[in-house]
Amino acid sequence: MDITIHNSWQPYLQAELNKPYFKSLMNFVEAEYEENQCFPPKNLIFNAFEKCHFNDLKVVIIGQDPYHNYNQANGLCFSVNNGITHPPSLINIFKEIENDLQIPYPKSGNLERWAEQGVFLLNATLTVRAHEAGSHQKQGWETFTDAVIKTISDKKERVIFLLWGGFAKKKSKLIDESKHHILTSGHPSPLSANRGYWFGNKHFSKVNSILKTQNLCEVKWS
Repeated sequence: MDITIHNSWQPYLQAELNKPYFKSLMNFVEAEYEENQCFPPKNLIFNAFEKCHFNDLKVVIIGQDPYHNYNQANGLCFSVNNGITHPPSLINIFKEIENDLQIPYPKSGNLERWAEQGVFLLNATLTVRAHEAGSHQKQGWETFTDAVIKTISDKKERVIFLLWGGFAKKKSKLIDESKHHILTSGHPSPLSANRGYWFGNKHFSKVNSILKTQNLCEVKWS
């Protein structure tokens, strides 16, 4: 399977891509895409790396699994293609942005506009079989994406990590808190948000406040 990870990432990840587990993972993914309907489209599996280059990265958001219904997943966590109905978690993300920053609810659920500003939108598992949540977990993706998170922690400084929900919070062990910022809250899914664990976290204004102190451009979250 051809792997296209943007050049800016290759010096940091090439050793990982050459490991036996990763080659086994690629064989698994290749077979899955041949035998089943899988998401995202093959050319967008590494879209998070394509849209947010290593040198530009300043914020990391960690998701778990790609969306598993037709035309939704585009390789960026929580993001859907233009014109697609916003899934419940994304609706709650946009509602929090609306309340936090007093800006209108965004029309498009395609978060490429965030990625291009240095927001790295990483799912822990980068592929999934159609209509089968979690179907590509424990095949090696988590080993790879954990290595990506640790690489960002080791090779960069003052990155802001947004860890939403129990799964994402466990990734804090991969991050050096002495040189990075970690913001945590409940997950934006309705189950968590409706219990009061998501709304009011003000993560989007907090991110911009931190970026401002670092003399970096604030993220336009609209």
